[in-house]
Formats: sequence, C-alpha cells, structure tokens
Amino acid sequence: MAYTERPERVAVLALDGVYPFELGIPSRILGAAGGRYEVVTCTVDGRPVRTTADFSITVDHGPEALADADTVVIASVASDRVTADLPEEVRAALARIRPGTRIVSICTAAFVLAAAGLLDGRRATTHWRLVDRFRQLYPHIDLDPDVLFVDEGRIITSAGAAAGVDVCLHLVRKDHGSELANFVARACVVPPFRDGGQAQYIERPVPEQGAASTAQTRAWALERLHEPLTLADLAGHARMSLRTFARRFNEEVGLSPGRWLIQQRVARARHLLEASDLPVDHIAGQVGFATGASLRQHLHAAIGVSPQAYRRTFQAAGR
Repeated sequence: MAYTERPERVAVLALDGVYPFELGIPSRILGAAGGRYEVVTCTVDGRPVRTTADFSITVDHGPEALADADTVVIASVASDRVTADLPEEVRAALARIRPGTRIVSICTAAFVLAAAGLLDGRRATTHWRLVDRFRQLYPHIDLDPDVLFVDEGRIITSAGAAAGVDVCLHLVRKDHGSELANFVARACVVPPFRDGGQAQYIERPVPEQGAASTAQTRAWALERLHEPLTLADLAGHARMSLRTFARRFNEEVGLSPGRWLIQQRVARARHLLEASDLPVDHIAGQVGFATGASLRQHLHAAIGVSPQAYRRTFQAAGR
C-alpha cells in the first residue's frame, strides 16, 4: 500500500570538502522507506562544492532547503576543513534552520554543530580518530567516543563513515518502527543493528600470527544469551585460558567479554520490546538477565529509558 501522508522533508547539507559516500547515505537509506521521506541535497549558496574525491558536485538546492526541512543532515567533510570558527556563509545557512528542526551530523560534521553552539550541554560523538581534537576545541561538550551515534532528541550525532547508515536506520526506526527499519536494512543489504560501538574499530595491536579467533565463540554465545554465560564458559568453548581469551577478545572486539555480553543482551531485548508484547520479566529471562529489574537497569544505562518507554516509542511508531 502506498504511503499517503506527507513525507518528512530531509535536507542534506553538502559543505566544501564533503565525502561523497557519506553525502549519499541519507538519500539511499531514507529513500528506501517507501515514500516516507523526501530527501534533497543542498549547499550553503546553491553553488557546486568540491568533494574529497577527484570531482565536484552540483546540486539543485541552496540554503532555502534548510528552512523548509523537518530534518537536516550535515554530511562529513575532510578533517583538514574542520576549524573552530565557522565560515560566515555556513553560519548564515545554519541560521535558516527553523527552531525545533531535527539536526543530524555524520562523522566530522559534529565539529560543525559544535562550532555553531548546537551541542552545548549535550552528549555527542564523532570519529574516534578526532576525539582528542574535538575535546581540545570543545572541552565543555560531553563526547562519547565509544558509540556509533548519540540521540539527544532534536540533535543526533554519529561516528565515522558507515555510522551514517546506522543513524539513518535509527531515524526510520524512531519515526516508523522496527519493522520498516528492518525492511529498509534488507533492501540496502546492511545490518539493521551493528553490534558494539566504535571501540571495535580503533587501531589496536594485531594478535600474534596464527592466534585463534574468538569469532566462533561469539557466534556460539549469541545463540545462548538466555543462559547464564560466564567468562569461564566462553574461554572453555574457545579452548583458551581465561587470561588469553579475555585479552584476545578485547583485541578483536574492543570490549571485555562481559561488557559485550551485556550489549548483546540489551540489543536482543530491544528487538523483543519492539516486535512483541511479551512482559518485561519474560523478555529479561529470554535474553539472559536474571530479573526484569536487571533488564531495566541495563537498558536505562544503555539508552536512558525504561523498557515501557522504549516499547511505547517504537511500537507506536510502527502502528
């Protein structure tokens, strides 16, 4: 059935030095949502801009598109274009955004939002390589370098490159529910959720040559989240000592086994809250939390809401 309501207007802002891949993500992901989003691309003055590749892009819209948008997405730019002071034409373009408009940054675009004062008093994230630079320029902003995106309501920031896919799927899920987000993910051949955060991508010492991987044990654990898995259980499955397994696991994933298990259990619980009407205590048991209170605690620590509030948000969006 065709979508008959007014689509959400999304303006994607391309700044000079934009990354072409990130610039195309909103149109590709949101454009697969069955007409629920109208995505346009604009520049601060309507003129072509250089990309980080060997070509420029020409767009059909100038800054007036920002004034009409329900959501504005700012695509990432080359890190050498990031400065503490916004060019006047960028500041003027951002001033056209209406109060209450949702604003999303991809990767280095978090620097643009910070320079504009839009991240003051908020949590945010950006590419892990630029964490030190961000904190030096904006020590008053609560930067979380370990996550793929941070949703602060009206302002959403995401990490490097492909995290733009994650955050756009999050928009679909938030606006229209998990069923449509999963459909969009399948259509675009991307995972609806990515496990873990940026920590798994940070450069780390390479495990010694010939070292066994923990990948099979992780897959084994995902099929047994309902069981009270311990570090000894995981290490035993991998046929490693506790110390060797914990070290190798952290090298490969960027998280301790215990923290990874909690993340997987929370992710599974979120799916069940979205897709079923099972009681919270029942979901807790299915994902390996001892009690509903434990699930509430871990869910709140991960995303800041209770299971009931999470269910209301996402089930209401999908109906």
